[in-house]
Amino acid sequence: MKIPRLLKYTLFSFLGIIVLFILFVCYLYFSADMKQPQLSQDTIPRYELVRSDSLRRYGPNHLRHSQTGLWEQYLQGKDFERGVASGILTQDLLYFQEKVFVDQIREIIPSDSYLKFLRFSLILFNRNLGECVPEEYRNEIYGISLSCTHEYDAIGTPYERQLNYHAAHDIGHAMQDYMLVGCSSFGAWGAQSADSSLIIGRNFDFYVGDDFALNKLVSFYSPAQGYRFASIGWAGMIGVLSGMNETGLTVTLNAAKSTMPVSAATPISILAREILQYASTIDEAYAIAQKYRTFVAESILVGSAKDGKAAIIEKATDKIALFYSDTNRIICTNHYQSETFREDERNMENIATSDSPYRQARLNELLDKALPVDVPKAASILRNRFGKKGKDIGLANEKAINQFIAHHSVIFKPEQRMIWVSTSPWQEGKYVAYDLKQIFANPKNTGELHTDSLTIPADTLLNSPVYQNLLTYRAIGKEIRKAIHDGTTLPESTLNRFLESNPEMYHAWELAGDYHAANQAPDKAVQYWQKALTKEIPKTGERTAIEKKIEGQKQNSK
Repeated sequence: MKIPRLLKYTLFSFLGIIVLFILFVCYLYFSADMKQPQLSQDTIPRYELVRSDSLRRYGPNHLRHSQTGLWEQYLQGKDFERGVASGILTQDLLYFQEKVFVDQIREIIPSDSYLKFLRFSLILFNRNLGECVPEEYRNEIYGISLSCTHEYDAIGTPYERQLNYHAAHDIGHAMQDYMLVGCSSFGAWGAQSADSSLIIGRNFDFYVGDDFALNKLVSFYSPAQGYRFASIGWAGMIGVLSGMNETGLTVTLNAAKSTMPVSAATPISILAREILQYASTIDEAYAIAQKYRTFVAESILVGSAKDGKAAIIEKATDKIALFYSDTNRIICTNHYQSETFREDERNMENIATSDSPYRQARLNELLDKALPVDVPKAASILRNRFGKKGKDIGLANEKAINQFIAHHSVIFKPEQRMIWVSTSPWQEGKYVAYDLKQIFANPKNTGELHTDSLTIPADTLLNSPVYQNLLTYRAIGKEIRKAIHDGTTLPESTLNRFLESNPEMYHAWELAGDYHAANQAPDKAVQYWQKALTKEIPKTGERTAIEKKIEGQKQNSK
């Protein structure tokens, strides 16, 4: 049978388009340039790694596993030197951190062939990422990557992976509707502060599993250029999430509503790093922020000892604003507050549908009760698990300031150059005090770097039945999700223990409903979902999802 000429031309044209598309994708892939530095360790001083008990030394740099459970790292020198030293000192921590992260990926993508496809996709997506990261920080990342494993080269070379992990943090923020990201922070000064000087508190609620937060790293940098500073994160993360420099300038990141990134841009933690290393005032920080196009929308709370107050840099992918409070207090959750973004559609949607305004109101309540604010009171605010007016809204509710997911929690006293960093679990452990003046004045001190006399004790909640209920809720929740996935059943007593451990938490009832739906008990499922709707639900989308489940079961039963 002869193929009509028009159809033949159409097929040839279609095949031609496919071939051209494949050639174009191949061009993008093979022309991708992550700007890997061409540096040799022969150009920098080399030292012997010396290990003893909890201390590791590499020339003038050192790492200590503190008796508090935190890791304390001191680095100095030029960019590549710092990176090499950090990689050598933290090699086992780098491996552990990457393994935890990749294991999370493997749960979603178990096939090696899919991992190779992920690498292909990452190279396409981030093909120009190197151009978006200043050379100084690329050199530092490359130095660290020399100590990384080759076990995960299916995803990328060690340098490519370490560079991409900084972008992955941003993608996690962009997916905040689907991940547990709900950072809360505040600042107080003048009459609202116990000694009238600036005080800042923040919870960094970024959750990638419990193991990811096991090895919290407090790094003290004495760079060849810029200001000396301290930053809290994990091995391999040279970007800044929470930190303070020697001038008393502080930076904390709070995610905002953002579109998914469509091309490479500067990771927000790299921007925060440049601010912390090179700014000493709010205006200087804002000038640096204006230079970059970033992956995602973010609120950057900047505190300044020189200015005696704090402000928020509201950074979107297409515009930027500097927000000052008209009182001696500022609160930063996950929505914008400036006139620039007042009519912004995504920000308006975020305010209308998320838990961010609720947490802002709750922080205002807690600050009003705590005035004038001091460090112990700040810790109490950051640990608060209740809703507005002290309502019990369930353990781990996203409407609470303390959601029991924080990677770290920090309190700053910029004028005194003091930092308090939480220890595990979450912000429930003691807050360890660090005196930046003392630490940077004694760079050869390889002993414990914290100031033990200023430690804030662990939360009394850890010795209460509430904490045990939280552990029960989390443990049985995993069992229920696994049972749903595997199509298995659990004893009724297990489900009862689960609900009794956290009866005011909407998700406990929702998950129980999901379990009964999976086990062909629609009437019970609807009963539990309806109970969930009577509780405090953080986001409009979550409420709507439960309502759709109920409606779906009712339709099926007709």
